[in-house]
Amino acid sequence: MSSSIFRRPTDWPVRLVDFARWGTQEPTYRDADPAVIGAALGRSQNRPSGNWYVFGASRDVRNDRPFGATVAGVELVAWRDQQRRLVVGPGACPHLGAPLAQARIDCGALVCRWHGLRVSGDGAPGWTALACHDDGILVWVRLDHIGEEPPLAAPVIGARPAADHAISAVATMTGVCEPADIIANRLDPWHGSWFHPYSFGHLEVLESPAPEQAAADAVERFVVAVTFRLGGRLGVPVRAEFLSPEPRTLTMRIIDGEGTGSVVETHATPLGPGPDGQPRTAVIEAVIAHSPRRGFRIARHAGAALRPLMTHAATRLWRDDLSYAERRYQLRTRHRAE
Repeated sequence: MSSSIFRRPTDWPVRLVDFARWGTQEPTYRDADPAVIGAALGRSQNRPSGNWYVFGASRDVRNDRPFGATVAGVELVAWRDQQRRLVVGPGACPHLGAPLAQARIDCGALVCRWHGLRVSGDGAPGWTALACHDDGILVWVRLDHIGEEPPLAAPVIGARPAADHAISAVATMTGVCEPADIIANRLDPWHGSWFHPYSFGHLEVLESPAPEQAAADAVERFVVAVTFRLGGRLGVPVRAEFLSPEPRTLTMRIIDGEGTGSVVETHATPLGPGPDGQPRTAVIEAVIAHSPRRGFRIARHAGAALRPLMTHAATRLWRDDLSYAERRYQLRTRHRAE
């Protein structure tokens, strides 16, 4: 990318940019080597996850009502006890199978509405809480019988701004595909300005891992120079890296430009088969924005007003990218069947 397009942001991050018309962009198909994408995906799928799965946003799990979720066909219920600690466990009452997501919270415990059975973080007859983790933005559960890997004490989480110094928003969508199809989509940064011209312009991949790189635990990344479009000729140029720290996570982190250190974490959580027998995968994406600017501290206090805008932007991108991931799944399973 020429220096006239990308310059290190100074006091004012927004630039006037001459965006090329969509059809006159430089094609990227020559650089988007399927071998590079496939090898990066293969290595990411071989990294340890410790059997941890994201199942929701931290702010969605409360101490006044339970939160229900499903991961890999396992029904779950989550809530916070009297100390606001996260508790997660099986979603069916051990008595007669009532949905604990419809239970009531009393003194930090769940009370089943069918017959009054009480369950807590200390367990109950036939019911045992699961290992869980709250990172301040997302909530995780460890399902050893699903992941079948050596368990880890905590999930694998990449570098990100501290939750209490950032503005965060979490968007959730569901697609007919498998988690690897979601991660493969994000390991192809070359499609950005072609498939999402409303958000990205002047996208150039500056660094990508070699397809022959053998070590699954080696540090590897895609580095891109890209301008986030704000409308008209206004844009914010940055450099960003894409990393896959574990099989169901892809992290995009700004490494130069406005918001350095801000991240977008994309988590792909298997839900289980839908009514048609096809797999469903939840895309749970956390946008974690940070800036050293004085005005950002003021903006953080308006986080509740900003979150819907951040969620809308993430949802718009993933409406498109889910079609990409679903198409990949269709082609992959069709070829497998043949």
